[in-house]
Parts: sequence; C-alpha cells; structure tokens
Amino acid sequence: MHNPYRVIIPAAGQGKRMGAGKNKLLLPLKGIPVLVHTLQVFENDPSCGGIYLAINPLDEAGLTDLMKEHRLTKVAGLIHGGKERQQSVYNAVKQLSGEGVVLVHDGARPFLDRDQIGALVAAAENGASAILAVPVKDTVKKARDGIVTETIERSSLWAVQTPQAFRLPLLREAHRRAEEDAFIGTDDASLVERLQADVTIVEGHYDNIKLTTPEDLYFAEAIIKKRKNQL
Repeated sequence: MHNPYRVIIPAAGQGKRMGAGKNKLLLPLKGIPVLVHTLQVFENDPSCGGIYLAINPLDEAGLTDLMKEHRLTKVAGLIHGGKERQQSVYNAVKQLSGEGVVLVHDGARPFLDRDQIGALVAAAENGASAILAVPVKDTVKKARDGIVTETIERSSLWAVQTPQAFRLPLLREAHRRAEEDAFIGTDDASLVERLQADVTIVEGHYDNIKLTTPEDLYFAEAIIKKRKNQL
C-alpha cells in the first residue's frame, strides 16, 4: 500500500454545456448525483487520506447534506472556488500543508479505476508528476478558416484525462508561478511543465469519460450497464 495521498476535486463550475441550469455534478446518474459516484471511488480507496472539494459557495449547504446522506467521511474540506478551474484548484492547494502526493481530479469523471490511481501515485512517489491519458484513436487535422493545413502524426498524440498526480510542493510552486505570470493552463500538468519538470504518462481507460454534454449521460449509463454485466 502506498503512503496516503490527498485529492483535490474542483466542483465549482455550472456546466453550461450540459444545459442543466445548475451544477452538472449534482445531476442524477442512476438516481445518484454524478459527484457522489466520483467521490465514492476515493471514499472506498484505503490509500486516500482526504478529499478536498473546491465549490461554489451557493452549493455549500446542499453539498454538506449530500456528504452526510451518502456517508462520505473522507471529505476533509469544502473550499470556495474561484472564477476559473485553475483558481479553484489553487485555493484548495493553499489549504494543504506538508508534502506527499496530491491528485487533482475532475468531479465529472466518475468511472475511474483504483488501479489507475495506484499507478499514478507510485509514479509521483518516485519523483515524476504523472497524468492519465489514452492514445488518440481519430485522425487529427489542423485547420485555418475551415481549410485543412496539416494532418498530425497520430502515434505521438494522447488524450489527457484526470486524475493528475503531483508532489504537493511542486504543485504549489507551479500554481504560484502561474498566478504570478497571469498564465492560465489547460490542465494542472501544463503548469508543472512550465517549470521544466518531468510529467510521465500512465495509460488510462477509454471508460474514464468526462460528462460534459447531455449526450455524455447516455454513454455514462451504458458504462454502468457494461460494468454490471462484467461482475
């Protein structure tokens, strides 16, 4: 068993592309909020030493009730998020002390496998930051004004997922520097890459989708059905 890790889950967004009119993480998936599905992965992992949610203050009372209802005892902090996801993560990072490994995970990815968590934590404990990613399956082209300018060589391309794993001091410094430089990255690993630190890839699973649009909920129900059939 690894040393305990902690996980930050930004959950302050309103999910405009989902068109739900509220936080998409509170939408039901098989009768249980998406966020609860995600939190249960870490709740049931003995190596998880604490979950820190970056939230919209307007959701705080409802989320507190949700934690009690579903007996999510590892939620160690509800931290008010910022305007951008990156700011929300940094707000949570600033609440953590010590060293050790910290994961950052999208609350809208409820189909994470525990063995993937273990591989990420092991990589980060060995000194390198680590991200989950899967090989890109589609042909990818660059275009300008609707005209193809280049076909990208696919074998070197990876579609990045979460969690992403970092040593806490490195993650803290990466966020501090990004804030200082007014740099907004596409993920937390991009902030670490700016410091010339190594980021290693742990191959993920195509089931680890992010629920972003209404269509994704259909895929999510299909994944749940498939996993039940595999039991």
